[in-house]
Amino acid sequence: MVVFPIIIAGASPPLGADYLQPQITATWVAVMIIFIFAGLGLKTEELSNAFQRWRFNAFVQIFNFMVDSSIVFGLSRALFEAGVLARSLADGMAITACLPLTINMVLVLTSSSGGDESAAVFNAAFGNLVGVFLSPALIFMYLGVEGDVKLTNVFFKLGLRVVLPIFIGQMLHIFYKPAVDWQKKHKKKLKKVQEGLLSFIVYTVFCKTFDGNTDASLQDGIVMVALVFIVLCLLMSLSWFALGLPFTYGNSPKLRVMGLFGCTHKTVAMGVPLINAIYEDNVNVGLYTLPLLVWHPMQLLIGTSISSKLAAFVEREEKRLNEE
Repeated sequence: MVVFPIIIAGASPPLGADYLQPQITATWVAVMIIFIFAGLGLKTEELSNAFQRWRFNAFVQIFNFMVDSSIVFGLSRALFEAGVLARSLADGMAITACLPLTINMVLVLTSSSGGDESAAVFNAAFGNLVGVFLSPALIFMYLGVEGDVKLTNVFFKLGLRVVLPIFIGQMLHIFYKPAVDWQKKHKKKLKKVQEGLLSFIVYTVFCKTFDGNTDASLQDGIVMVALVFIVLCLLMSLSWFALGLPFTYGNSPKLRVMGLFGCTHKTVAMGVPLINAIYEDNVNVGLYTLPLLVWHPMQLLIGTSISSKLAAFVEREEKRLNEE
């Protein structure tokens, strides 16, 4: 899904940058459809579970939004100042770290690793709901407002393209059961539609990037891929250590496993359209998106490679705790 649209964009940038009217088709139509589907499938009824494990949920959300973003921003800025990484990719790394966790991937990896599935469902729903407002605020806090970008205009557009569609989807989810039944019945087809729309957005943003002048080279891209891997391993190690402390969740192996994924995962489904909505007129929007497109498969690769070991850890720890 990621590589093919970028290759096609490189073949004829003006097609997606101008002739397909991306300022309408990609930044408005595709984004709004994606978030209507997101609102329809968002299980906000799970938010009632917040008071049962509020300390754990707060830990996951604070780590995912605040700790991730501060560490990644510091590292990416240091590499930019050292001349190792292009400014646009350094900004893209920071933007990625400000995004909420994934929904499906966190749930699937938590389940296959023996983690707490109910905690995964809650944190995914809550994180994506809060992320609509918190992610743009964090992005502007770290990167500031460039050029002639007006905050009021940006948040107004985000309200129309992101908040309103999610609200419409949620209203359908809560008050119109046939819509929920339809969504469940056609879940696989709708997922394909969403993936197609995301691919179209990725295609148009890279057309725009290839059609303009950027500050990044192939070497910068290779450095960025290596950096994503190192940063993910660092953040996962840090969260695993913090969740294992005696005064945190060392005696709750299921929560500890869920927290490992919840603290470090970043969503493509919300991230790509959100970045496109904020930086639609910026020639570097493709490079701002690229770190996220690397982060997403990397978190899946690392997660699947350790899931069997985590499942064995949960089984072993629960047996030990039951014997004590």
